[in-house]
Amino acid sequence: MDAIDIKLLKLLQHNAELTIQDLSSEVHLSTTPCWKRINQLKNNGYINKTVALVNRKRVGSNVTAMVGVTVTNHNQERISVFADTVKEIPEVIECYRMSGETDYLLKVVVSDIESYDNFYKNLIEKVKFLKVTSNFAIEEIKSTTEIPINTMD
Repeated sequence: MDAIDIKLLKLLQHNAELTIQDLSSEVHLSTTPCWKRINQLKNNGYINKTVALVNRKRVGSNVTAMVGVTVTNHNQERISVFADTVKEIPEVIECYRMSGETDYLLKVVVSDIESYDNFYKNLIEKVKFLKVTSNFAIEEIKSTTEIPINTMD
């Protein structure tokens, strides 16, 4: 990966709707080599997929909760069961296995507190846990999908 690839990634992260002509102009390449580089970035796993970022509030997902889950058992089977379970819950938009006191951190979006309560009841039916803590976002200060890309491989 060179400086042109890095610039292409930065441009595409910021606006994936840019045309090949726009991108090639920005990186000072003709369209065919630019297109080939983007396909190579996709084939090499630098670009996972291209999506539309939906305004969550416009579609009614007004509540964001950070949910910490501490489980009772940490064997590989239970880790897999937890991961498989959480992947099937649409309200969970991010999930991380953590170090420290909390085993998992989930980012959950729902329409209201009643919907969160339904999510919570659904979760506790499916997962054996020791403790669940929920923190509700009061204000979103920063939210981005852009990954800082500052160095070359």
